[in-house]
Amino acid sequence: MAIFDNMWLTWAGDWGIVVLIYMQNRSNYTIMKKPPGDSDTVQAFLHRKRIATLEQLKAALCTTGTMTVFRRLKKVGYMSSYSHRGKYYTLPEIPEFDEHGLWSYHSVWFSQHGNLLATVKELVEEATAGWTSQELERILQVEVKRPLLQLYQGKDIEREKLFGVYTYFSLSGDKRRSQLLMREKSVFDATVGLPTEIEALSHELKAAIILFFSLLDEQQRRLYAGLEAHKMGHGGDRKIAELLGLDVHTVAKGRRDLFGWKIQRDRVRKEGAGRKTKEKKRRRFSNESGA
Repeated sequence: MAIFDNMWLTWAGDWGIVVLIYMQNRSNYTIMKKPPGDSDTVQAFLHRKRIATLEQLKAALCTTGTMTVFRRLKKVGYMSSYSHRGKYYTLPEIPEFDEHGLWSYHSVWFSQHGNLLATVKELVEEATAGWTSQELERILQVEVKRPLLQLYQGKDIEREKLFGVYTYFSLSGDKRRSQLLMREKSVFDATVGLPTEIEALSHELKAAIILFFSLLDEQQRRLYAGLEAHKMGHGGDRKIAELLGLDVHTVAKGRRDLFGWKIQRDRVRKEGAGRKTKEKKRRRFSNESGA
């Protein structure tokens, strides 16, 4: 091939075919670069957007094929959300997970443990004192009753009803016993010091307090109620009375007795207190009555 000022001259061997290509401007040509791969497009898009739905990824790849998108995702590696029915996707290097292995972006939640079922199982297994469904929902920000029931029925976790509420534990015997002991200890510790507002108590804690209160004798109940009422300050007598089902005067008396050191250490009631015993009347028979 010979190149002249404004034309290329080519020929084809023995056939003697000559082709002249006239070029008006030799500078008007473009070197085509190799287009970026689809995988590079997916990575760039997700790094820019952080998370994306299937439809958004289709638009980024200029395709309508679902399998095309998943082939590209599989090639680069991806994670799907456990919230929003798993409809959001991200890259493994993007999330910054918290102590539970969770990450949220614009209220969309991801877990390093996988989907919701796997995440619930992992959290229960690693819990110090087990979890109730209410506690797990506060952590995961989604409804968990169905996955908990599915895991329990599938014998992947255990559960026990404590203070009227199901608490979920590890399937491992040693781990479960440790979790159960810590749960009982945490409930006891919580009853020692109540928050200043009864409304701040969870249903589980209220049930635990009432159960603990029911195990005390009469004097201990009165003194315990008085102590907690004192810690609450103004209005404490009424609040504790409503929580424990006591008369407000009983709570006030317990508070006065406790701080006035009017405590009977060797008996529940003061001597002479309580209901008077009644002597049964005997029926008198006259001497004249016949046998």
